[in-house]
Order: sequence, then structure tokens, then C-alpha cells
Amino acid sequence: MFQLFSGSCRFACSLADAARRAVRKHSKPLFPIVLAVPALFGSGAAHATESALGRPVSGTSVASGAGEVPPPGITIINLQQVYMDGSIGGSRPVPIGGQLSLGADAKVAMTVATVMRTWGSAGGWNFGSGITLPYIWESVHATLSGQRASGTVGDRVSNLYDLYFTPIVAGYSLTPNDHIALSFNFYAPTGNYDPKALANAGQNTWTFIPQVAYTKTLPKYGLEFDAVMGFQFYTRNNATQYQNAPLFTLDVMGLKTFANGVGVGLVMGTTQQLGKDSGPLATRLDGFVGSDFALGPIVTYKTRIAAKMPLSASLRWVPVISSSNRLKSTNTFLGSATVAF
Repeated sequence: MFQLFSGSCRFACSLADAARRAVRKHSKPLFPIVLAVPALFGSGAAHATESALGRPVSGTSVASGAGEVPPPGITIINLQQVYMDGSIGGSRPVPIGGQLSLGADAKVAMTVATVMRTWGSAGGWNFGSGITLPYIWESVHATLSGQRASGTVGDRVSNLYDLYFTPIVAGYSLTPNDHIALSFNFYAPTGNYDPKALANAGQNTWTFIPQVAYTKTLPKYGLEFDAVMGFQFYTRNNATQYQNAPLFTLDVMGLKTFANGVGVGLVMGTTQQLGKDSGPLATRLDGFVGSDFALGPIVTYKTRIAAKMPLSASLRWVPVISSSNRLKSTNTFLGSATVAF
């Protein structure tokens, strides 16, 4: 449903330069680790998985400094608030609540808290681990026609969502201005799940997410380029026998930063399903294959608390430009704040 963002998800190139200088002085800089912050629309709404409510939300997993991992001994805390509402037209059947719905509308709000700690280094690589606690509010309306229910029905849930873990993230600086980070992440099916419900606080599947992130800075011009690419592999939902196909996700961002700490940029994201879903309902929908593309602006700001603790914040709007078998939303917003010590 929301993929945290991990990756809070997981800043300005001027901040990155200042951070590197701070490391040489043995201080503690702020390195955003978006890989640890699932773009948690990994909770409620968006791709051609069961209920059309897959984990990733295009355009929410990338952040400034995505490819940078700080040296050992740094603790990073990230808070995110995500909101989206979307719909699939009534002419498109959707597998939901154990039966088929003619169209669906959903509103999802996710509050996400991530804690990450860097703990080691070797051969120029820095290593860290993290955990994300998400809380979801979701409202779903659908038009059903089946044995259990018929007509337009609604459902709502407010509870803890599936926990998101980052057992390891590893970062390496290719050059002073080029950075890459590799991570392995997964969702555990810890949220409450009812196979007959339209809205659920969990997805009843394990989801394994290898990711790679890259950051390129041009300090002379105050420019930064970030990209996060990942794959999502789902286990079968044993309650409904629905098997989601793997997903490919790619989010990219270009950012221009200024001396006053403000940055402005553009975010693009896409989710592409690799193959067909399987199971009784998926077979009736020819695999329910989906994809989408989102594009929108982002504003960032960086400062320091008490003149020493780095703080970074951002706000983005990433409406879906095109979609197939995924909820289409023009109201997808993500606000984020990160502090390191």
C-alpha cells in the first residue's frame, strides 16, 4: 500500500558538501537515507495488485541524498505524512474483498516513523540498518456484485500497518560528487487483515525489496540528481490465494538549491508490473497487469537545530499522469522531516 517510504522515506548538494566537511572534522552531519523510508504508499493505494492497493506509490521513494550513507555512529530519524485519493473507473473490474468490484475509490493517509543507525564500514563502504513503523487510515468504496454483497459498499480502517525493515543498507562514494547505496528491505505481514474486508491495515504478504540509489551533485551550480530503483517480490496471500506479480519501480528527482537552504525541483516516478498476477480472481482478469507514471514538484529546506543538529524537510505533490489497473490520483502528497545526531 505505501512503500515508505523507507524510504522516507530513505538533501541539498550544499548540505552534502557541508556534511562531508563535517565528517573530516569528526562532527555528525545529516545524511538522508531514503532507502530506509518506504515510499509508503506502500500501504494503501496504487498498483495492479490485489484490491489495486499495492505497496508502492510512484514518486514517493526518492529524496535528496538518496545515494549517500553516513559513517558509523549516526542515528537518523525520519517522519513522513502521506496522503492520496484515487479511483479506478467503473468499467474496470477490480479484485477486492474476495470478489470482483466494478470500480473502486480509496482515500489513504499514512503516518510513518523510521529510525536508522549506521554501525560499520569496510573498504570504503558504510553500513546501516533501520526499522519503520507505519500507521494507516484508509477509506474504500466499491460497487460489488456477488454472493456476499452487492451494490455500492464502503469500508474504513485505522490501525498499524505492516512493519518495514531494512536489515542492511550499504553506501559507497564513487567520487566526491557521485554516491551509490544498495539496500535490502522487506515488509512483514504484521497489520490486521480480513480477507472479506474492503479496507485492511495490512496486506497479508511478505514483500522483499532490493533497491539501488544514486546521487550526483554539481556544487558549483547548486544542482543535484537522485534516483531510486527497486524490485518488489510478493509471497502468496494464503487467505485469498492471490499471488501478486513482481513490480519494478523507478523514481528520479532533479533539485536546485539556494544559499538560504531552500531547494526546488521536479520528481518523476513509475511502477511497472513484471508479468501477470495469478490466482482464481486474477485469472478472470487476465492477470490484472498494471502500470503508472507520476510527475510533480518538490520543495525542500535545510537548517540546524541549536546550531549543530541538522534538520531537513520537504513537501511534494506527485499526481498520476497515466495509469492502467492502478488507482489514479491527482492528490498525492508527501511531507517529510529528517534529523540526524
